[in-house]
Formats: sequence, C-alpha cells, structure tokens
Amino acid sequence: MIRSVVRGVGASLPSRLVKNADLAGIVETSDEWIVQRTGIRQRYLASHDETTASLGEAAARAALDHAGLTPADIDLIVLATSTPNNTFPATAVEIQNRLGMHHGFAFDMQAVCSGFVFAVTTADAYLRGGLAKRALVIGAETFSRILDWSDRSTCVLFGDGAGAIVLEAQEGIGTIADRGVLAASLRSDGSHKEKLYVDGGVSTTQTVGHLRMEGREVFKHAVGMITDVIEATFGEAKITADELDWFVPHQANKRIIDASARKLGIADEKVVVTVDQHGNTSAASVPLALSVAVADGRIKKGDLVLLEAMGGGFTWGAVLLRW
Repeated sequence: MIRSVVRGVGASLPSRLVKNADLAGIVETSDEWIVQRTGIRQRYLASHDETTASLGEAAARAALDHAGLTPADIDLIVLATSTPNNTFPATAVEIQNRLGMHHGFAFDMQAVCSGFVFAVTTADAYLRGGLAKRALVIGAETFSRILDWSDRSTCVLFGDGAGAIVLEAQEGIGTIADRGVLAASLRSDGSHKEKLYVDGGVSTTQTVGHLRMEGREVFKHAVGMITDVIEATFGEAKITADELDWFVPHQANKRIIDASARKLGIADEKVVVTVDQHGNTSAASVPLALSVAVADGRIKKGDLVLLEAMGGGFTWGAVLLRW
C-alpha cells in the first residue's frame, strides 16, 4: 500500500524576539504571571515586511533542503493558516509562485490550531490516491495581526512563525512497521464557536477583527477532546501509548500538554515541548516543534511519532506516523 513518508522538515521564525517582560510595557502582566499560567517565556512577532507567505516560503525551502529536493520535485502544496496574506487567492498559491513553481496545485486549509494536522491528513489522501507524488505541507501564521493588544488574557499567548514537512508517496507493506502516516482521527464541533473565534470577517463585518477566547472554557474541553482523538488513533493503529517514541502536541499551554500526556499515560520524557520558546503559533506550532526535535536529534528515522492539535471551532485531531 502507499504511505506518505516524511522526507524533510523545516521552520522559519520572524526576526523579532519578544520576551514576557517586554509585554509588561504594553499590558498589565509579568513574566511570572505568564509562565505560571501558560509555560510561555517568549515568542517571535512578525515585522511589517514579514508575512504568512514569506514565513511559509522560508519554512518550505528549509524542508526542501533537508529532504534534498527542489520545488520542481513537488506536485502539491497544502498550507494550514488562519492568517492568509489576502482573502484570495490562497496564500499557498503565493508561496507556490515564490518558490518558482508553475506546475502542480496548491490550496489553503482553515482549521485554526488544528490546521497542520488536518493538512497532513489531506495531503496523505492525495498522495495515497495517486493525485500527487510529493507534497509540501506547511503551517504558517501571523497571529500578531489579529490580536487585541489591550487584552492581556490573549495577547500574551500567541506568536508568529512557520513550519513545513515534505511528504512523499512510497510503497509500504501495510503494517505498523511502515514509515509514513499510519493512522489519523479528525473531529470538529461548531457549537463551541463562541469559545474561541475572531470577531470579524468578510461576509459579516467586512473587517479582519480580533481574536476572542474564553480561556477557562477552552481549557475545560481541551484535555477530553485531545484524549478522544488520540485514543481513536491508537485504536486504528492497534498500539498503546507505551509504544510511542515521541508525542508532539499543539503548543498552546504547558498545563494542557502535561494534563493530556498524564491522562494518556505518555511519559514526560517522550513529550516535545516548545511552547516556552514560541508561544502558541496556531497551525505552525506542531511543525515548529517537529523541526526542533529533529534538529536536536531526538526524533530519528524509524521513530513512532504522534501529532495532536485542537483549535477554534472547535476542531481537533491526531496523526500517527513513523518517521
């Protein structure tokens, strides 16, 4: 059977580093307050000339270099983002053009913080279906553009950045020993919209709007929803948490990450955590964390890796793959 195998991974962060103490001059907050509640110590914020497309392009090029490939080798680009450069065309098409690609196809995917997980499963379906041979899957965000910088409950949480992987269709034997995407579970429930959303839009206010969040409500639902899709993914693959090598969760809040891992029985030393360095970068957070763990040698060829995310909507999902 066809498996979607990771050939390369890359990342890109804006040049401007903002520590918690720097935010104290903008809103009433402190390093201690932010770290205690979220685990975040710093984040990167895009300058005026850095955009979702430019960050996405840089991450894509880094992933291609890591894979030893060029844009000519790619058939498909799937970009997960909630902060596109334009209402249309898709920012994926802009990245395609920036890469010098005039072949294949590209499109955006909107599932907020779950976007990268949704994008991986989408690209996997295209590769297994024979519509493409290699895909760039990118998560890129400039959430600083939609934050209300007077709201300390949200503006301290988010950062900008991009991460990408190259997926390639390869033949596997159809067992858990195969490299590539092995199992996945995706969910959404629109009844939770008001708990995490942006209060603007083309068809409603004709404005970009600002992010609004009921933090306690999000936290209350997060661990249960995350556990739900991970257990479904384990069931599909017929494995247990003990067999995992690495757990790469969405980097939103250290307390949510810890509680989820504890409930699932995943050992602390198997959990990749970068929320302290990047903040919540929405759809970029999982590929950014992947890039860090590959670069420092933790994730190696043959490792069994679980990706997980939850975002506004609510949307939530998990993907199991062998590196």
